[in-house]
Amino acid sequence: MRGDGETTAAATVAETVVVVEAEVLVRLVIAGYLRDCGYRVVEATSADEAMQILDHDETRADVVLTAVDLGGGTDGFALAQWVRRRRPGLEVLLAGTVAREADIAGELCDQGPHLARPHEPQAVVDRIRRLLARRRR
Repeated sequence: MRGDGETTAAATVAETVVVVEAEVLVRLVIAGYLRDCGYRVVEATSADEAMQILDHDETRADVVLTAVDLGGGTDGFALAQWVRRRRPGLEVLLAGTVAREADIAGELCDQGPHLARPHEPQAVVDRIRRLLARRRR
């Protein structure tokens, strides 16, 4: 599932991506692709589950990739705000489909952390690399 002519070099360090997605098939595909690219992946089916995972000090995470619409109570925007308060410096990448979601997402992060869905797995990897590179500067 590579983009046009792009290669998928493994992550230089086993950076950890927390993938938060209620739709099991979407989560499995993107998590598998990220693993193939060399990332360590922790999967969560809801914002509440992701918060439990991230609330432990020993949980190392570099990026949270979350769907905006997670169904149930807490959505991806609320999760992003929780991450900003509880884990400053942890990058958040929101994935959604509605234009309104993009506007709200733009208010949460500097670099427009929104991916339209359906998204190509390589586009996700490219965005994660840019977020991590920006953080290293």
